[in-house]
Amino acid sequence: MTETVFEKFATAAATLKLDFSSEEFALYAEEHELSETEMAAVERVFTYLSEKKQQTTVHTLLRLSRLPTKAPRTFENFDFSLLKGRDVECLKALPSLSAIHSHRNLAFIGPAGTGKTHLAQAFGYACCQHGMKTYFIKASELRDRFLAAKRSGKADSCLNALVRPSCLIIDEIGRCEFDKECTRMFFDLIDRRYNKEGNFNMIFTSNRNPALWREDFNEDATLLCALDRIFDDATVFKLRGESFRGKKLETISLQTGKVKAVEPAAEMKE
Repeated sequence: MTETVFEKFATAAATLKLDFSSEEFALYAEEHELSETEMAAVERVFTYLSEKKQQTTVHTLLRLSRLPTKAPRTFENFDFSLLKGRDVECLKALPSLSAIHSHRNLAFIGPAGTGKTHLAQAFGYACCQHGMKTYFIKASELRDRFLAAKRSGKADSCLNALVRPSCLIIDEIGRCEFDKECTRMFFDLIDRRYNKEGNFNMIFTSNRNPALWREDFNEDATLLCALDRIFDDATVFKLRGESFRGKKLETISLQTGKVKAVEPAAEMKE
């Protein structure tokens, strides 16, 4: 069903956060005897302004997310046809972003090159496109940030900043070790996000099964509490198979040989 001029105006006004309803627009149009063409022109201007604001918002969200913007990893440039298995449709449903609306965490587990980080970043990129704040950080960077926050006495502000995004992506769990203090901060982060309101979730990538994560954290009881909250309502995708990397690799074989010496030409006699 086609939207009316007034419905389109209402959508644009809401995006622009204007205190001007479609009813007020209709009354204004009647009072000033605007023609259908004039009302449509007004609506197009407001729709243009709302779309411009949305584009600016998305650009800002992507810039702050720490996701790559030069060559972004998206669902559109991920080759789902390379994945096989009875549950592949669950993976193909990720672009709906139902996970963030249902507060369902995601974990992509598998060897290097199987698309874990691509899928995680694609989810975050889609969240930004829909106006939701996203933040991407590697586990080693998270550990370093915790250490720096502890040294400077800014642990609480560090955690608050990481709780704020709707989608928090922690990449490469299992590539670095968290000491006891960092493990406790990791639990605090998970606990605060677990009790967060609104649309939110967390995404993890790792080449290790979650049961083995305790080898990288130095306090079992605290980590187990964190894992309990992470996987209380989560979907874990276990990716197996050959690496996607190197599919476009081109190998060129060359052989070197001795270059024959060129004898100088004899001098021409006069």
